[in-house]
Amino acid sequence: MTALSVNLNKVAVLRNSRGGREPDVLRAAQVCLDAGADGLTVHPRPDARHIRADDVYALGALCRERGVEFNIEGNPFAPPRPGYPGLLALCEAVRPAQVTLVPDADGQLTSDHGFDFTHSSDALRPLIAAFKALGCRVSVFVDVGDPNVALAAHCGADRVELYTGPYAEAFAAGTPQPALAAAAATARYAQAAGLGVNAGHDLNQANLPAFLATVPNVLEVSIGHALIGDALYAGLDATVRAYRALAHATAT
Repeated sequence: MTALSVNLNKVAVLRNSRGGREPDVLRAAQVCLDAGADGLTVHPRPDARHIRADDVYALGALCRERGVEFNIEGNPFAPPRPGYPGLLALCEAVRPAQVTLVPDADGQLTSDHGFDFTHSSDALRPLIAAFKALGCRVSVFVDVGDPNVALAAHCGADRVELYTGPYAEAFAAGTPQPALAAAAATARYAQAAGLGVNAGHDLNQANLPAFLATVPNVLEVSIGHALIGDALYAGLDATVRAYRALAHATAT
């Protein structure tokens, strides 16, 4: 079974576009969990353009209360600044079940590439150790086809998250097979090194079944943009239930 973690960033984007509290991120999180989501994901960025530190604290408390996984994504190298205490400080305050490290620059629109382990391993190793000392499982964002994916294990990571943006583009273009084969191979390389495999980015109801049917033993998918988009038409409760059914039914 593959766990579904709902990314709430887009709910916060909509709230922040107008100011105030609506739509309420915490209420949306509660609806997702009531609908059967296995966990929640957020990616608080230093510019606070969507999820903010106060959201992280509130959602962390909700996840503890419900006994579900909380996954915080972020760049471990981004320094603290007003309104953003830094990824390690947020995790120290909230103690999420999982932290997913991504190499995003401050102004980057969205996550679109994994770590280059040949250059980042030495810098990542002590940071991963610091997150694990807080009791967090550590996942690192990786590119499909990265021949050095096993180095994530040498850095101390527990899992990798396959960046699925290129697969989603290939699926939309009608040529998914090469991307699926590459993702399956990368997953097997990671698993042979003792790493668990997560996946995320641009996964949706159309492309998720083929991905999970082909890529072995995906433990978790983190889905936000497409899920929130679908929820505009079908409602959040029904949409989460639909994605959860796909995740739970089609894993290899």
